[in-house]
Amino acid sequence: MKSSRNPERVLAGVAARGLKLDLGTVDLCFLVALYVRGETANLTSFTESQLEDVFAQASDAVQPEADQLRRRATHAIQRLRDQRLLARVDGQGVVRTGEFALSRLATGIVEFFLEEDVLTRESLTLLTTSLATALAGVLESARTASDDTRGTDDAWRDRVVGPLQITIGELVAGIERRQRGLDLQQEDFQAEIRRLLEADWFGAIDRCQDLLASTSATLHELNQVLLRDTSVLLGLLQEIEALAISAGAAEAEVTSHRVMDQVDRIATWGAARQRAWSDYFQYVHRYLRDVVRLDPTRALTQRLRDQLAGNGARFALTCAGATPMRILRTVAPLRERPPVVRPRAPREREPATEAGEDPQAVLEGKVQRALDGGATALSTVTTEVTAELAGPDRQGDRFVEAGRVAHTVAQLARATGELERPWVAVGDDLVIEDWTLGASKP
Repeated sequence: MKSSRNPERVLAGVAARGLKLDLGTVDLCFLVALYVRGETANLTSFTESQLEDVFAQASDAVQPEADQLRRRATHAIQRLRDQRLLARVDGQGVVRTGEFALSRLATGIVEFFLEEDVLTRESLTLLTTSLATALAGVLESARTASDDTRGTDDAWRDRVVGPLQITIGELVAGIERRQRGLDLQQEDFQAEIRRLLEADWFGAIDRCQDLLASTSATLHELNQVLLRDTSVLLGLLQEIEALAISAGAAEAEVTSHRVMDQVDRIATWGAARQRAWSDYFQYVHRYLRDVVRLDPTRALTQRLRDQLAGNGARFALTCAGATPMRILRTVAPLRERPPVVRPRAPREREPATEAGEDPQAVLEGKVQRALDGGATALSTVTTEVTAELAGPDRQGDRFVEAGRVAHTVAQLARATGELERPWVAVGDDLVIEDWTLGASKP
């Protein structure tokens, strides 16, 4: 598992070393032949004579009529050594003939062209299950190291950091390698759909739809597995990270966090590929529906191509090249209007004193007018004063106002009554105890 690096520093180092790769078809076939020969014969290294024999086989496949194979083999071996694709492993210097082995760079290049691993539901389930099992073992080791009060950094490094870097790293790398294989397969599918449409315009519809449906189902299943299993993997890694933090194991914490980033990247890959394929799926279906099915014999397409190439009628170009209509009216320049301004006025006004209206005085005036008008009972005064508050939505206000009227009448007039005072209805919603009113108080 690689640590985080500064991109600018890495690029500066690569530029300073002048790294480059220059491989022709013969060189690539030479590397592939060496890789296959090593796997078939269980060889870990090659002698110079074996290298020459393998080069002759590769050259025979690419350039069967070429001569001077020995000299060309010597130059090819030197080219591969200069580009660090072949490494001498015998340790005898330059005096004796040596043995050579493919470098990690050469193996990676050959495996890229030969790998056939494609991510499927079965392989992904197997890998994620193995990854979860390995993480469970690492978690148990982390718990043991955390409970051991005498645990040292070496114990965490051997029990947790090492398995995370090697075992877990290999499993994650296997998933990512199969992801790259699936990406190449999707690209081949798109190229096949394009070839089918070019070869058999209308007859390729069913085949294209089958390819689209199978690929969509595969990606949907892979995304479901990733959504289901990545949560389990991240939960195990978070527990390992928490134990490392509590124990103060910084290296284990950094390593577990790095593995979590890799698992997140795998899940993000699944969502991104499904989204991208969904867009491509809709585009191809729309093309099949709107173009291929509407023009099964390519007649419309061929006429359009002929017109664009200049072999057919050029009505479109004639319309596009028509002279514009002349404007017969004179164009008067727009007058510049002065900006709209208004005189500034003071934002704040001086406070002014205004005499407010006394509600009690108003009420006393209304009661006095009722008394002067000849009212001889409290019910009559209350009916006249609260007439404005009649109505079902003003019952509360009228009830309060009736109490104030009774209080004001007691102050302005002499009230008399029997021992048992009658209850009189004032309107439809109010009943009061009636008084008999005499002359006004002086």
